[in-house]
Amino acid sequence: MGTPEFAIPSLNILVENRYQIAAVVTVPDKPAGRGQVMTPSPVKEFALAHRLAVLQPEQLKDPAFIMQLRTLAPDLFIVVAFRILPFEVFMIPRCGAFNLHASLLPKYRGAAPINWAIINGEKETGVTTFLLQQSVDTGGVILQARVPINEDETAGELHDRLAEVGAEIVLHTVRLIETGKASPKPQDNLLAIPAPKIFKEHCRVDWTKSAAEVHNFIRGLSPRPAAFTCYDATFLKLYRSRRAVAHGNGSPGEIVCADTKLIVNTGDGAIEIVELQQEGKRRLPAAEFLRGYPLQLGKKFQ
Repeated sequence: MGTPEFAIPSLNILVENRYQIAAVVTVPDKPAGRGQVMTPSPVKEFALAHRLAVLQPEQLKDPAFIMQLRTLAPDLFIVVAFRILPFEVFMIPRCGAFNLHASLLPKYRGAAPINWAIINGEKETGVTTFLLQQSVDTGGVILQARVPINEDETAGELHDRLAEVGAEIVLHTVRLIETGKASPKPQDNLLAIPAPKIFKEHCRVDWTKSAAEVHNFIRGLSPRPAAFTCYDATFLKLYRSRRAVAHGNGSPGEIVCADTKLIVNTGDGAIEIVELQQEGKRRLPAAEFLRGYPLQLGKKFQ
């Protein structure tokens, strides 16, 4: 059960290891792009390419869908980046159901664990497989793998690495369950950190924060939903940054260099904007952006 690109390596590794996939469950096709063409999820595209049966329920509590699942008589449900399963669904398989989560649970429970780990300046994260229970992301932990977070790594880059590591952990988890050797360990709820979904209104850069915090914020939201700021009335998305040497005592948000580099002061230090995008334009390296859209020294990002 899965939807986005993140789930594909896990499905692929099961196919490669000749596990019988009774069905792939994903979301219904959705309109996408300027033409609003009905588009399948990445997981559905992969499933069809490998001639796997696909189920796309509108409602997970639909009695007809639940009957379909029971008819398959599954041994195990594997959930990777999907919806929250109701109790009457995840109790169907003979061996239960487990989820792959992109954090070291109980840290970063919720919809955006990769983003929040980077935003909060973590040096390490990982992946966890755990048994499903009614409270979201709280079930017994089966396996974990730790992954370092590089200093300038974006959420998108970390996402891709965790998807591959996660696939290996999914395979090992299936083998443990298959051989009766899985021994889930309870999570310590006192150590839980929330990782709620991030909306556009939460993505504006606060330039009064420290250079480290602004840098982490930008890379933690890259490439989606992307941090943003405003220059006059122009909306700018920021995708990549790095720490920079502060230029004088300029105020937060002040542009202190805008020739071949774009450097902006923060509440404590400065950062270099490495890659950005003007609304309605292409995403560009800063030097190329500045050739087509000069920015005035001393003016502020808001």
